[in-house]
Amino acid sequence: MRKKWIAALLIACFTLLGTAAPASAAQQSYKSSFSEGGSLLMGRSASSQQFFEVPDYWTVDKVQVQLDYQISQLALTDRSSVTLKMNGTPFHSFRPDPANSSKQRLSVAAPKELVVKGVNTLTVEGQVETLEVMQACMPDDNRGNWLQVYGSSTIDLGYTAAPVKNSISDFTRHFIGIDTMQKGSNAILVPANSEPVELEAAVHALSGFAKATTLKDKQIPILQYTEANLKSAKLAIVVALYDRLPAALKSEVQASGLDAKAVLKLVQKDGASILIMTSGNSELLVKAGRLAANQELVGQLQGAVKEVDESTDVTTPEVSITRTMALTESGDELKGAAPERSFFISLPSNRSVAEASKVDLQIRYAKNLDFDRSLVTIKVNNTPIGSKRLTEELANGDTITINIPKNLGISGNFTVTAAFNLEQDGNYCVQNDDDKPWAYIAKESRLQVNTKDRTELLFNNYPYPFLRDGSFNQVAVVLPKEQDIYTYRTVTNLFNLLGQYAEGNTGEVHFVSEDAPADELKDRNLIVIGSYSSNKLIRENNDKLFFRYNANGDAIASNEKMSVDSEYGKRIGTLQLLDSPFGSANGMLAVTGASPEYQYLASKLIASQSTMWRIFGDGATTDKDGNIQAFRFKETSGDESSLDVVDVLQRGDVLAFSVTMLSVLVLVFVSLLLLVRKYRKGRRDGR
Repeated sequence: MRKKWIAALLIACFTLLGTAAPASAAQQSYKSSFSEGGSLLMGRSASSQQFFEVPDYWTVDKVQVQLDYQISQLALTDRSSVTLKMNGTPFHSFRPDPANSSKQRLSVAAPKELVVKGVNTLTVEGQVETLEVMQACMPDDNRGNWLQVYGSSTIDLGYTAAPVKNSISDFTRHFIGIDTMQKGSNAILVPANSEPVELEAAVHALSGFAKATTLKDKQIPILQYTEANLKSAKLAIVVALYDRLPAALKSEVQASGLDAKAVLKLVQKDGASILIMTSGNSELLVKAGRLAANQELVGQLQGAVKEVDESTDVTTPEVSITRTMALTESGDELKGAAPERSFFISLPSNRSVAEASKVDLQIRYAKNLDFDRSLVTIKVNNTPIGSKRLTEELANGDTITINIPKNLGISGNFTVTAAFNLEQDGNYCVQNDDDKPWAYIAKESRLQVNTKDRTELLFNNYPYPFLRDGSFNQVAVVLPKEQDIYTYRTVTNLFNLLGQYAEGNTGEVHFVSEDAPADELKDRNLIVIGSYSSNKLIRENNDKLFFRYNANGDAIASNEKMSVDSEYGKRIGTLQLLDSPFGSANGMLAVTGASPEYQYLASKLIASQSTMWRIFGDGATTDKDGNIQAFRFKETSGDESSLDVVDVLQRGDVLAFSVTMLSVLVLVFVSLLLLVRKYRKGRRDGR
């Protein structure tokens, strides 16, 4: 009897343990590709780096590197090698086979212990030797020493993702995680036939998340709330006025007090994590959207509920036009005879580098160099802008400061490169092993970028005029008469890219109907979505469009730049950037086509930075076959001053000269007053 009780007790215990134990999370995989185009390593010793991200909610279980490469046919097998490093630690070396002249593939596991949370660096180092014996004092001919690393190479990660915790901050880091973005398992949902304030709050939230995510080529969609869309999005943000919330979610939020506050509440429902954003007050709902756009604040919300009222401060810090940024977070070590390190600088395409921008490089380097031949060169977009010879006296701490020439015409994203020429003293013909020359770029290195707006209404300067100084610039989105799935997809395309450029949350975006009065559109930059029949603003301004509709309004007609067949005109979408009909001080972007599908097709041209390069000027067309044509219709547009007040204040030399001249003028004026006074007094004394 006693044995039966013990057996029953054990069975009960195991049953309880089995019930209480959470199911282990399934292992998932993520593939990170090398940079498009790969890299060509030239010289006897050269290296390239590839970066990949590991979110902090991942546990990495395995790392597999697949390297696609080709080596020079002149390489010596017993003297050439390739080494792979993870975050600076070597983990695999091999000798490539030059007899195989085609592309080769290596698949090797990397120790998962070398991978860290955040950004990781995989380094490919090639030692390519083509001479059996180094001949005395003959310079190397590096043209035959090469190793091609192809862009098809990948880093495959096996990982386990932690579940979403019951906090808004943890939800948001999952929401923009690279695995979520890659799978497209996130969305911002709004009710069908959305109210303008719901879309306004949604695009503010979207701009914050689009800015924060690292996968810029993937989109966060704005979709209509349906059960199917909610089911496919494992992480969803539902934005709605309270009386328009779906019944299943309305019960999760207390109705009392919503006229004086907005609520952000995280709930778990049917296997999905849902962040509800709602209010009975339109202005506070938009304010909640601005809170979501402030990613610094969102990252501090450890609870599952956040209330926003009139006193809640959600404003991002003021965007600085002049930016001083660190080139490297922790410092970079470079080795070899001619190492280089490039730094990517991100700027909106409508801002150009102004005067007084400069690179301030803090460096250290080896003392066993031939200082008559060693130097460092600074390049911007591969154009040299200055060099400095290295000296033994400053080897432990040297500085090179170079002004960026204004005539380079830099706008949008660009690169700054530090290129070293490190020649060893007296060792011209000796192979450099452990004693190879080195240089170090310190974390104190800075780049000061002064910028100014490029104000011509051209796609070359987009996102101007809809963003200015990092914030939305009085934007009004004019919606078509009826909203369908293509309307939401078009808004998604437009605001994913605009959101990536938006640095602050203080700008205005209003959504209005096609019959909105002129007072609502005056002094605003307009984005008009629709066709001749679905949008009154397109219809009333057809004569001002570059690509006009025919007399029936059912197709795009020919113009002075392009011949358009009557049937083909029904199957193209156009983007047109022109002056607002309510004042030339503002712009209007017409996203138009004979049907909603082609309006959406046109919006894809400005959906990401990777597609923007295909258009220029102020008018573009596209079709389903991928035929894209861009034109410039306006001869001149906008007003771009050469030097504004902000630029003057940023120029130390100009400012000092101006103060000196002003002081001289004041002294001259005072002297004249004293002379006049003395002369008049003398005349009175004489009388």
